[in-house]
Amino acid sequence: MRLRALLDTDALGLRLLGGQDELDRAVRGVMTTDLRDPSRYLSGGELVLTGLAWRRGAADSEPFVRLLAGAGVAALAAGEAELGPIPDDLVVACARHRLPLFAVNESVAFATITEHVVRQVSGERAGDLAAVVDRHRRMMTSGPAGGGPDVVLDLLGSDLDLRAWVLSPVGRLVAGPRLAEAELPAGVRAALAGEHLAAVRTGRRGPYRATVGPTTYSLFPVRGGGRGTAGARDVRETVLSEWLLAVEADAGDWPAERLDLLEGVTQLIAVERDRRDAARTVRRRLAREVLELVQTGAAPAEIAARLRVAAPVLLPGLGAAPHWQVVVARVEWDAWDDAKGGPASSSAEDGGGRRTDGLEGGPVAQALLEEILVDPLSSGPEPSDRIAVAHTGDEAVALVPLPAVSSGQDGSGHDGSGTGLLADAILAAVRDPLSAGLDGDGRLTLGVSAAVHSAEGLRGALEEARHARRVAAARPGRVCAAGHQELASHVLLLPFVPDDVRRAFTARLLDPLRDYDRRHRAELIPTLEAFLDSDGSWTRCAARLHLHVNTLRYRVGRIEQLTGRDLSRLEDKLDFFLALRMS
Repeated sequence: MRLRALLDTDALGLRLLGGQDELDRAVRGVMTTDLRDPSRYLSGGELVLTGLAWRRGAADSEPFVRLLAGAGVAALAAGEAELGPIPDDLVVACARHRLPLFAVNESVAFATITEHVVRQVSGERAGDLAAVVDRHRRMMTSGPAGGGPDVVLDLLGSDLDLRAWVLSPVGRLVAGPRLAEAELPAGVRAALAGEHLAAVRTGRRGPYRATVGPTTYSLFPVRGGGRGTAGARDVRETVLSEWLLAVEADAGDWPAERLDLLEGVTQLIAVERDRRDAARTVRRRLAREVLELVQTGAAPAEIAARLRVAAPVLLPGLGAAPHWQVVVARVEWDAWDDAKGGPASSSAEDGGGRRTDGLEGGPVAQALLEEILVDPLSSGPEPSDRIAVAHTGDEAVALVPLPAVSSGQDGSGHDGSGTGLLADAILAAVRDPLSAGLDGDGRLTLGVSAAVHSAEGLRGALEEARHARRVAAARPGRVCAAGHQELASHVLLLPFVPDDVRRAFTARLLDPLRDYDRRHRAELIPTLEAFLDSDGSWTRCAARLHLHVNTLRYRVGRIEQLTGRDLSRLEDKLDFFLALRMS
């Protein structure tokens, strides 16, 4: 706003004492001070309010005004409540330094002036920022990205003093202020994502109000042009894949202009989301091609060749021969009768016995996996570039590359059963927000395979992940996950367990020992067989193998180290026994 506008507002009680020719100066803020030297707290363009407590004599006015003029303030307003009329020495000093001077009537509080100026300046800045947002959006839709959402979020902070963050549906930080003090804790992000998903399911129009601890946030949905609700038959088709803009403010009493501005910001973020989805098209296609080869029983050499061709896209920076894990996800919905306000009485049933109403869960599960499998400590869309997810019908399948583990002291190079993604860790990160989005009539189930170190193991890993997902589906809860560790030997004895799952279990347990035997001729497999046949008796086994007991103990210790198992436990003995019999 301009200084001239201050004089046009009678409620402010301002009287101009000097600086008639400077009234077109812009006011960018307000500062109230009685410091003798407030220059360190000034950045230029302020209207400085003072009660003159700094003035002890006529000689104090000149240095005070000189400091204000040097800092580039817009004007000085002195109150008459404490000392009466403004002293002439202050008027003279302001005239010498061409600093406009106002007298503030004793009946007017400084807070009244401050509130008026801040409100007017905020409105002006909002208009300027709206123009920036619109220009930025045009840049992003017509050419290379102009900096992404971070640029506009920084503008919201600097020009409107609004802290804002872009979050994924599972609460991952996509973008936010760059200042360290503006970091949003993971627990708060998850709570806001859950509040947003629950609000979207109600059909209310955003922004949504959410309170986490002592802080109130306003949540604005980010609906992309390529994935928005316009083409969706049901909100459930998009609710679990939308980003949100969380603003640390209560937008309930905002004017329409500011709400329109934030809507423009969400549209800009949606452009970035659509751009990122377009960039994922190639990875999704490659994942689908690999998945089709695996499912149709193609030769491992053919699968390996396809992976080598896809390596530059699927494995940027990782090399050509990583370990792999497979994650399978399924999103299922109960049919819903709007007239009855509850589940429909008749509808098709899926393979798991849940009713569905024709909603295709594959695309939703695909988008969810692409968010869930990003490192939770990372931010921005880029870390997800290594996640390749395909979908078929209601199922989504992710191929997750893991960096090849360097050889350990034993030289085996095996990653072991503890490497890679764990179902429990995935579940802990997403359970709360996604349960809110599933809202009593939907389920997400996940299955995680063990890591495999060749294309030959991918088919077994896929079946293992699918079977683990079925184990998760048998549990109560809206969001459930199970990993390969839960496919214990007693489960493998069940008649409906696929042969590929049994083979994957056997390979995971015995391949480290076979590889070690090939490298070192250590005879760990024969030692294991003899140890089990001897019922775990050290003396009988040593005699049978013609070994010293200490040598036998060394070999058994190596077996336990390579497999992560304990041969003193009955469960581990049983697993080894079955693996040897099925191999």
